[in-house]
Amino acid sequence: MTKRLAEVAKKAGVSEATVSRVLNGRSGVSEATRASVLTALDVLGYERPTKLRGERGRLVGLVLPELQNPIFPALAEVVTASLAQRGFTPLLAARTIGGVPERDYIEMMLDHQVSGVVFAGGSYALADAEHSHYRALTDRRMPVVMVNAGVDGLGFPHISTDDAVAVEQAYGHLKSLGHQRIGMVMGPEDHVPSRRKLAAVEKIAGNDWFVERTSFSMESARLAAGRLIERGVTGMICASDVLALGSIRAARRLGLDVPRDVSIVGFDDSALMTCTDPPLTTVRQPIEMMGQAAVDLLVNQIEGSGVQPDELLFEPELVVRGSTGPAPS
Repeated sequence: MTKRLAEVAKKAGVSEATVSRVLNGRSGVSEATRASVLTALDVLGYERPTKLRGERGRLVGLVLPELQNPIFPALAEVVTASLAQRGFTPLLAARTIGGVPERDYIEMMLDHQVSGVVFAGGSYALADAEHSHYRALTDRRMPVVMVNAGVDGLGFPHISTDDAVAVEQAYGHLKSLGHQRIGMVMGPEDHVPSRRKLAAVEKIAGNDWFVERTSFSMESARLAAGRLIERGVTGMICASDVLALGSIRAARRLGLDVPRDVSIVGFDDSALMTCTDPPLTTVRQPIEMMGQAAVDLLVNQIEGSGVQPDELLFEPELVVRGSTGPAPS
């Protein structure tokens, strides 16, 4: 017992006497200190006293759609660091094709008595997907924040990049370089962020643009971009940096040069985009601000502050590099 008290006290940064008061349910301990002690107990693998087992730990779930796209590990880094500063321990779950479905991850999170969940991409971003599993979170009044645009009516706050502004920046850049035939490499038809981007370009360009839809993989992007090139497109706006890299590959397989023959704009500005060949022109998502805002919204809910199920939009920034140039004459 003495060894356990010492370990927990060191982990929580408090005295052994304080740990003892928390474990015995005595008064005179602040809620923040009490939470830190219980978190330390969980992290060290010690069982809570019976009377404390029914309480939620200071765990927060973070559900990612994948880890291959560098933007998601970057977001996870921001979110986990911000959670740690608030005294929470992240529980990371990354979905994979053919792997554990989102429904099962939600059940796992609830079994671990998480205090809240941050989603960064999921079936909520697909209009035609199944959304009933989110009701388990609603029924338990679980604090939830969803990053990226999603379907309406789920009742959770969203943190999103302004897709309309992103398209305005990318399209305006290509037009300023003289491109007249501009194409869009977007996600599936029911993908809400892609729908927003397409609605924005339609507002700007009317019917004077082209689109190919794809899954969010480099190979599928290569095929989609190849079809756009066959239709005479000289400038492309892609829904992610991964799709942009697949589009560059498509141009090269057709014997074309980027940007001499085809200009390509990505979306995210994920890690290493300055190191690609050529360095990628892309629309940067303000990931650090978005991740911190997501944690702020979640913690406000956990602490009982009222949070409206609204959407916070963050303005992106066009970063011009070497994958765009003047339209071919």
